[in-house]
Amino acid sequence: MKKLLPIIMLLVGSGAGVGAGIFLRPAPVEEAAAYEETEKPEEPTKDKESHSEKHDAEASSAAMEYVRLPNQFVVPLVQEDRISAMVVMALSIEVASGYSEEVFDKEPKLRDEFLRVLFDHASIGGFDGAFVNNENLDVVRGNLREVAIGVMGADIANDVLIFEIARQDY
Repeated sequence: MKKLLPIIMLLVGSGAGVGAGIFLRPAPVEEAAAYEETEKPEEPTKDKESHSEKHDAEASSAAMEYVRLPNQFVVPLVQEDRISAMVVMALSIEVASGYSEEVFDKEPKLRDEFLRVLFDHASIGGFDGAFVNNENLDVVRGNLREVAIGVMGADIANDVLIFEIARQDY
């Protein structure tokens, strides 16, 4: 009986966890979108024009592809003339379809410019404290986007995505 009780407790706990997960899962995206569409009042005509512009922007984003830069970016954080932490980031660039080779051709220039932005961000304390909050990451992402557009051109580069970010304190 002593050996059977832990197994029973494990099965009951696992079943309760699965049941809670099923019960508390969010509604599927399709149902939520259909619900939002039925709840919205009729849009005025100029809003319909902006809606069609948004649809065009979504269609143009479908013509984009994502190019992951092969190596991570390592940024040292310096305090009192010594390295106190390291931030490691993996980045991707959203480009127009068919331009992934352009990214790899210009990768050395992109890496240099991206590291410059990341080092500047680290020097002003951007990776200190709660560095993964949305406001802080939006600043970094915006600066990286500007650099990517400057190097690749606005017709090729669209956005920079942060895939991974980690900080190791020493």
